[in-house]
Amino acid sequence: MEDVAKALENVRAQCPLIHNITNYVTVNDVANIVLAVGASPIMADDIAEAGDIASIAGALVLNIGTLNARTVESMVEAGKRANQAGVPVVLDPVGAGASALRNETTARLIKEVKLTVLRGNLSEISFIAGEQSNTKGVDAGEADADNDAVAIAKKVAKQLGCVVGITGQVDVVSDGTRVAKIENGVKLLGKVTGTGCMTSALVGSYCGANRDAFTATVAGIATMGMAGEISYKAQADRGTGSFHIGIIDAVSRMDGETVKAWAKLHEVER
Repeated sequence: MEDVAKALENVRAQCPLIHNITNYVTVNDVANIVLAVGASPIMADDIAEAGDIASIAGALVLNIGTLNARTVESMVEAGKRANQAGVPVVLDPVGAGASALRNETTARLIKEVKLTVLRGNLSEISFIAGEQSNTKGVDAGEADADNDAVAIAKKVAKQLGCVVGITGQVDVVSDGTRVAKIENGVKLLGKVTGTGCMTSALVGSYCGANRDAFTATVAGIATMGMAGEISYKAQADRGTGSFHIGIIDAVSRMDGETVKAWAKLHEVER
């Protein structure tokens, strides 16, 4: 918990520039959650500038939620330039396993860009691991609930040489050796579109200000879970719209004391 609190403090102190090439369904929420945690968002998705921006950013977040041929090329170019500049790269493989285009794009990004963090749901990461996957559109399939998230996270982390974050009822983060479990969150998070995209942007924001990608990933995922719980408590008698806004409010007001009071995480393997 102290590591997460310190990671948040670093983001607020450094205000890293976070380059997001994300989907048009959630781009506004992604920008606002980056601002709320204390970083600075930029959404440059044209190939004419994507590489330049990636090379000066604190971190690059790639999200394949609304794929098209134009932005795929921008993602590859931005990823390569980020690698050249030593900028951390976070990939959110939204819907991997659901269509040929998503599968091909995920495979290409993994092949051509060195990832720092891969953050997805269990179905998406299971597909990348070569395990049985039942992706339901851009959501995790219920049939994948029995997959061993810890084993899959460790397997993919070792294969790709990156940190893997699997979000679900219990979130799992691994760098291939260390494993952390995060038990924050509420079911209502699944009823608001974009919470996964925002989580990946939070991970990117923490990566932009913290060298340890494992801690940054734990912090990003835990931040969303804590914010969901805080918003749910505050908006219990309201609907999903108020809950949605409450998530951003909670992140913007979060500090070290919040982390100590709300975080439910533990490292299970070292």
